[in-house]
Amino acid sequence: MFLFKIVRRIISSILLIAVIIPSFVAYRVWSTGHSAQALKSDVIVVLGAAQYDGRPSDVLEARLKTAQVIFKAHLAPRIFTVGASEKGDRFTEAQTGRNWLLAHGISPKAVTEISRGIDTLSSTQGYVDLMNKVGLRRAIIVTDEFHCLRALTMARDMKISATCAPTISGPASKSASSFSYLVRETGAYLAYVTVGRHGIHLTDQVK
Repeated sequence: MFLFKIVRRIISSILLIAVIIPSFVAYRVWSTGHSAQALKSDVIVVLGAAQYDGRPSDVLEARLKTAQVIFKAHLAPRIFTVGASEKGDRFTEAQTGRNWLLAHGISPKAVTEISRGIDTLSSTQGYVDLMNKVGLRRAIIVTDEFHCLRALTMARDMKISATCAPTISGPASKSASSFSYLVRETGAYLAYVTVGRHGIHLTDQVK
């Protein structure tokens, strides 16, 4: 009987932790994106999203529009567009982003494409490598509201001082972010902080 009580308490504790931790992280994901505010920095970083033969998806276009607004507000003097390509693509996410910005009035001298990154971690490693190479330390990360916490955590783990600018329009903006996105991002953040941090490695490769 005593052993049964011990086992029951252990199981109850495990179940309680399994509920409390994800709930706390979900709140952090929501609150970080909801309260995020871009601060004056060295560079605006536009994290990649899908593109279709050089045309940005709605998600990527929303990020680019946000970066355009921030740049015109003089919060940073340059923009990095980040992201590789899928197999068979003619354009990378970074190229597509740069082309869009140039077509919408941003000077070519102000925009650098970094065609690296198939996920948030490798994209972060890509732009951090370039920031280190040219001596930049502060970044405004432009991404979706619920993606802010994970993107900021990765940047700070790599010794970059970062703030986040959530998209102001589009399918992943503050007004449109879905519960399923919150759940997915909560799981992705937990996966990163428990396992993903071991995958951090900085290189000198910049494309």
